[in-house]
Amino acid sequence: MFLIGFPLLLIPLAIYNIIAFMMPVEWSTQVANIAMMSGGLWIITVSDILLAVGLVFLFLEIFKATRHGTRAIVDHLLSTLIFIGALVEFLLVDKAATSTFALLMFMCLVDVAAGFSVSIRTAQRDYTVSRDGDL
Repeated sequence: MFLIGFPLLLIPLAIYNIIAFMMPVEWSTQVANIAMMSGGLWIITVSDILLAVGLVFLFLEIFKATRHGTRAIVDHLLSTLIFIGALVEFLLVDKAATSTFALLMFMCLVDVAAGFSVSIRTAQRDYTVSRDGDL
């Protein structure tokens, strides 16, 4: 698995930046609409698709957080750096000041929190004490 140390949430952030800076596409641009059985119309936008992709990568990141070892530590560190970079971009870059980017940044925060929470919980399970006091 060559992607073990690669922070997957960097992909939707990179896609966001490519669309925001290189393509003249609005986030509210309609990509498709689906007629629902209720008679309503589900309108899918560019923003919706990017957020769905981000959620899939968030799931994979949380799944990766259950690993042990040095690679997991590096992965947590990289996820933290990605979140800090996204936060700085959100605060300082005008094209990143959108709800879409804010939600992607929040996914990065959830990734960091989940990664450290899973690691801490797993470390607590690894530490067991027998009745005799031996480890």
